Amino acid sequence: MSNSRDCPICGASSSEARIFQKEDIDESRISGFSYASRKEPEYMCHQLVQCPVCDLVYVSSPPAQEELAQAYHVADYDSSEEAADAAQAYIKAMGPILDRLARRDSVLEIGSGTGVLLDLLKNRGFSELIGVEPSSAAINAAPEHRRGWLREGIFQEDDFEPASFDLICCFMTMEHVQDPMATAQSAARLLRPGGAFVTVTHDYRSFVNRAMGKRSPIIDIEHMQLFSQTSIRELMQRCGFGNISVSPFVNRYALSYWMRLAPLPAGIKRGLKQATQVVGLDKIKIGLNVGNTIAAGFRTI
Repeated sequence: MSNSRDCPICGASSSEARIFQKEDIDESRISGFSYASRKEPEYMCHQLVQCPVCDLVYVSSPPAQEELAQAYHVADYDSSEEAADAAQAYIKAMGPILDRLARRDSVLEIGSGTGVLLDLLKNRGFSELIGVEPSSAAINAAPEHRRGWLREGIFQEDDFEPASFDLICCFMTMEHVQDPMATAQSAARLLRPGGAFVTVTHDYRSFVNRAMGKRSPIIDIEHMQLFSQTSIRELMQRCGFGNISVSPFVNRYALSYWMRLAPLPAGIKRGLKQATQVVGLDKIKIGLNVGNTIAAGFRTI
């Protein structure tokens, strides 16, 4: 672990923060899926503290950046169906944001997975499509026509020209980065005037996450911070974005995936999975507001 860090958004001292969740990690349970997207919940986490100033929850002593990069590089991937469902929800929620863009030429997605969202954005008029993804397994799972859009590695601002993108997306990734402010500041510099930085993050203050507590899937070893609507707005404001919007939205997944996330004993989950498969309900798509937030900020100058 690295040394204790202060709040990565507002810089308030970690000594002023209160404990949100105590560390709970069983090294024997860490696997190739521990740093994979949309996995079976493991309910392990580093110590999380809550900032009294900007409302961010964050890991006070996170792993080193090199350690995280390696964990994501070798992570397994088996969530193509769920990724496609998520992308459909994202593109729908992004509609009003896309309508406000000054132009639709180039897009960068940070944490692009197999590039499924880039495919949908191509259909919305974007011609230059770039995705940065640390997991080689996710890139290998991408269809051939998307491979040329994807770059394997950790996002680095210096890999791109300033003011070269009209849209930068970072969906379900800001929780994972070591320095969310640096990521957002980089996005601000890489956007053209009139371009937008759009994030999707978990809202730890949402009803469903508060109700589940420690059994919420967002309490996870991967997450270096957890946002509320207050803290994601604060991040956008501190990075100089204008015309900021923050709102919840509905995700739509197969019933089998919702059951995978449910905080139920493994035996009950197996029984429900078998029962729904027998009657053909496991693939039915169900839309739920599970506490995810879409936030956008525009580069105004």
